[in-house]
Amino acid sequence: MINVADAFSKFRSRLELTNKEQEDASRRHKEIRDYLRTKFDIDRDFLTGSYKRWTKTKPLKDVDILCVLGEKESHRRDEPPADLLKEFEDALVAKYGRSNVSRQRRSVTVDFGVKPNADEDTDGKVMSFDVVPAFNKSKHYEIPDTSNPNGWTETDPEIHYQKAVVAQDNYDRQWKGIVRMAKKWNAHREKPVKPSFLIEVMALELLVPPFGGDFRYELKGLFASLADRIHEAWPDPAGLGPPVSDGMDNTARDTAKQELLSASNAAAVAIQLERTGKNGDALRAWRDLFGPLFPLS
Repeated sequence: MINVADAFSKFRSRLELTNKEQEDASRRHKEIRDYLRTKFDIDRDFLTGSYKRWTKTKPLKDVDILCVLGEKESHRRDEPPADLLKEFEDALVAKYGRSNVSRQRRSVTVDFGVKPNADEDTDGKVMSFDVVPAFNKSKHYEIPDTSNPNGWTETDPEIHYQKAVVAQDNYDRQWKGIVRMAKKWNAHREKPVKPSFLIEVMALELLVPPFGGDFRYELKGLFASLADRIHEAWPDPAGLGPPVSDGMDNTARDTAKQELLSASNAAAVAIQLERTGKNGDALRAWRDLFGPLFPLS
């Protein structure tokens, strides 16, 4: 039987993107890009978000594509942003079908019908993409946002990316692994913390270097710190958009706090089981926390 320390190392590796997943993401990106360029004037496009920052968890879904529109689409800035999302939605429905396309607050989701098995494995295939139309604005971007009174939100994914790089380097290159684990817990618990990017934003401050050397205690402490500060406002790290924490009201934050405290307590129980020589029980306790990607052997 595997010991808990080795199980965490294996878990961290399982959460990293494989070559097969990256190849499928690249193929799907090209497919969507080439199609949308027949419908819109797109100056450039690129994969971004947690996929780009290497903080995406598995199974791989909702990979972000930012489509920066060209001059011929500039008239859309004077139209309701929801109309732009609708145009992208209609275009993608024509290719992928009504049942596979849905409009979100800032994007249009394309679902490829890929379903994970009981072990959360998709055989290296991406489940879905989030297509985000955007315009250049100074050195950053402006994207439609139907929850923003102004209709638009400014963003700079490059700043988000650089902050993650710095955090990773400062934390002995373990920061992204811990963030992926915490986000995996969130997904396994049906996302009490929304958006999952909020966990990443909070971790920029809450995971104080250096890395303590033990994922068990780092995660126990992180869950407790997240619970303690979940009611605070957490601004966009780029200083442009609305607070990242604006996706939850007080009731949702109360629920998230209880879930996070339960996670911290569950981690403490798992640690105690290991201390008393109950390695198998400890492994199962960690799997209950994170789901089937956490190994038992």
